[in-house]
Amino acid sequence: MRILFLTDTHIRGTTPRNRKDNLQETLEKKLIEVGKMVKDYNIDYVLHGGDLFDRPDVSISVVSNFATILKNYNVPIYIVSGNHDVYGHNPDTVSRTILGLLDALNVVKLIKENETIYLSKEGIKVQLTGQPYTYDIDNEGNKTGYIVDNISKDVDYSIHMVHGMLLDKPFIKGVQYTLIDEILHTKADITLAGHYHTGFGVINIENKYFVNPGSLVRITNSLKEIERYPKVAIIELGEGIDINLKTLKTALKGEKILDREEIENHIFKSERLYSFKQSIDETINLDKLEINEILMEVSNTEGLSEEVKVEALRRISNAQMKYTGDEL
Repeated sequence: MRILFLTDTHIRGTTPRNRKDNLQETLEKKLIEVGKMVKDYNIDYVLHGGDLFDRPDVSISVVSNFATILKNYNVPIYIVSGNHDVYGHNPDTVSRTILGLLDALNVVKLIKENETIYLSKEGIKVQLTGQPYTYDIDNEGNKTGYIVDNISKDVDYSIHMVHGMLLDKPFIKGVQYTLIDEILHTKADITLAGHYHTGFGVINIENKYFVNPGSLVRITNSLKEIERYPKVAIIELGEGIDINLKTLKTALKGEKILDREEIENHIFKSERLYSFKQSIDETINLDKLEINEILMEVSNTEGLSEEVKVEALRRISNAQMKYTGDEL
């Protein structure tokens, strides 16, 4: 059985200021190349680690081209929802999003939380599970979204796909994340991760594989993105597990498509914003200037119940759906 894994395509109709190309055209070329890889490597299934779209309400005119490209893969495509795919970081809103529409039209198959799917090919059977992004997925002391406890007795391998901040080494202060070392007790043979755009490649610890090839698109305002080439992972399952990263040939050198001056300006502005944030932190201890993170910090400080937090997040989601529209 052969599986192709990609993540964080961030399909959108506009081009960020830090890019010199037409992002929509570039994404189309990349996804067409992925389709060619599906045929060249005799791929049986495609897995997507989330953030198929850059926002939950991308316009139909943009989506139609990409839906056609994905349909031409002619193999099942399984996906978990990322934070950009839904409203208010709430996977329960996915039915009202473009990703939910593609799921309803059978362009992709959305893996829901606590759902188990079985893949089979030539005597190989795989248990596939997924964890969509949630606001608390990387909370300290609670890493259940990354853990698989139950494996069916009649399967050869278990794959768990997660959209969360899974990392191979500690990250910057103020950002919640989960280290691979924290989830080594998972029973999954392969853990596939999205969300962290830089990726960490393929890591094998005691015959458990952890994979993040990095995002297919480079839109992050980071100088590291200039040096990085987008990749996908090819997973071959037989008598053993073989995972290799493949670089996209249509991906140009970073300096040709990323505006270094714009990135450096963003970094300068971020440093000034960080200084401003520090002055606020002296009064209020907030790790992030983001509405969902602020909500969590305040609610934890005030000792509010979980029901109140969930209701607040629901109202944020509804407000975003009501007052935001596509950029096109």
